[in-house]
Amino acid sequence: MGTKRHFKVWRGDETGGELQDYQVEVNEGEVVLDVIHRLQATEAPDLACRWNCKAGKCGSCSMEINGMPRLGCMTRMSTFEENETISVTPLRTFPVIRDLVTDVSFNYQKSLETPAFSPPEDLAPGEYRMQQVDVERSQEFRKCIECFLCQNTCHVVRDHDDNKKAFSGPRVFIRTAELDMHPLDTRTDRKEYAQASQGLGYCNITKCCTEVCPEHIKITDNAIIPMKERVVDRRYDPLVWLGSKIFRRGHNGAADDGSTLGKSGLDQPATVAAAGRPADGDHSATADAARGVNWHRQVPRPQAAAVDEKGHLPISELAFDKPAAPSPFGEDVTFPLPDKSLNYHHPDQDR
Repeated sequence: MGTKRHFKVWRGDETGGELQDYQVEVNEGEVVLDVIHRLQATEAPDLACRWNCKAGKCGSCSMEINGMPRLGCMTRMSTFEENETISVTPLRTFPVIRDLVTDVSFNYQKSLETPAFSPPEDLAPGEYRMQQVDVERSQEFRKCIECFLCQNTCHVVRDHDDNKKAFSGPRVFIRTAELDMHPLDTRTDRKEYAQASQGLGYCNITKCCTEVCPEHIKITDNAIIPMKERVVDRRYDPLVWLGSKIFRRGHNGAADDGSTLGKSGLDQPATVAAAGRPADGDHSATADAARGVNWHRQVPRPQAAAVDEKGHLPISELAFDKPAAPSPFGEDVTFPLPDKSLNYHHPDQDR
């Protein structure tokens, strides 16, 4: 015999909505998604909720439970107090379609803009050979189930919708980092591309994406920070710069005579193209269009830090007592959040 539990579920669509109260029976061993299904079968047959595997492997049932981005199928009811009100809302970062279903197409568009794996031309599928250490190096990133909880909680786009044009987000960064670590990937300008066109500089490593990842991927420590370090080494290390000038070699290890710089500002050495196929080093708009990659798209660039005429940072930046920006959850926030603290608000709600 189950017990009655108090739920607040967000109901609405792109025009607005509100939290509605429900008393739902909960049985031992159930998860939040079980309760949502029972709610659909009893009191709210028109409640929209996206789900698929119910095993924590498809990432479909992403939602915010008591203000915390979670998977409905992996959040056990036993983790809540018996007299606790449980609030369920859609992902706040993405536009609401209806009820708990949001439009996450932004994430797929950013994935499409990421250049695909580029193997050596002299190797056919089945001939790839890798050391086990190279396999293990990027295996962690392939655990991603694309639940987009990391994208949802990243305050770069969560609190600033206008950043979505220039910022790809943590999920795309781990894909870029994986390819950059791949020993058989022939593209050597992924770091520069991540910095120039994916908005890597926007990330200020608060680790909120790692905090909500259901697969426990260390997104910040193992992907984003190493990518940032490699970008800094490539672009700002004086020894690397001096070596490139002495040996007249660009970032890709080819002769840098200035004639091979493309529109993106990256070093792009020309190579001999195979018959009917653009050369790997040819990143012209025509060649990239043939590959299906819009490499030279115009996107907003990250804003530089506010400095005075002498290049000094303001005192507020120097006196800040944290190594990076504060977490969007705050230092004093504990979960579950009370109803009055839920900050979900539809952008069209007041129209």
